[in-house]
Amino acid sequence: MLSRDELRDLFDGLAGLPYGGEVVDQRTHALQTAAHAAAADADDELILAAAFHDIGRARPVAAAHRGMPHEQAGAAFARDHLTDRSAWAIEQHVAAKRYLVTVDPAYHDTLSPVSVRSLRAQGGPMSREEAAAFEAHPWSPDAIALRQWDDAAKDPQGPVLPMNDLIAAYERVMTG
Repeated sequence: MLSRDELRDLFDGLAGLPYGGEVVDQRTHALQTAAHAAAADADDELILAAAFHDIGRARPVAAAHRGMPHEQAGAAFARDHLTDRSAWAIEQHVAAKRYLVTVDPAYHDTLSPVSVRSLRAQGGPMSREEAAAFEAHPWSPDAIALRQWDDAAKDPQGPVLPMNDLIAAYERVMTG
């Protein structure tokens, strides 16, 4: 289990780290995604998945998992420090974007220009077979919700989850 100081240090290390051309940094994006999850009355596991969904871009996590896409590095980190459900949602948040573009053509128009560019690099829309396999997983609704909170978390004036709330959620999940 990570200590409170380790959690703070991990997220403080995201401050100022560019978020691929978006107007928020990685820390703001992470805590804003978690704030959207909390506002949607998500449970603590999903709030953690929301906060940690891009943790694969954090310098220590990326260094420990060199060459892995950020969602896979983040999921590897989460498997060691969170729950299997949180790790799965983190690993699948990119696939959820590909899925949503496939099943909801209007979704593409809601993506930021940066997200549209990354969608191309991530494989574009899923095939019907990929979409059916994704949809069949019992936690696919979690990854879809995470993706939608992720998409909404690019507002420099948007709400962020206070770090103490994130720590409390982490402690409830890891000790409960």
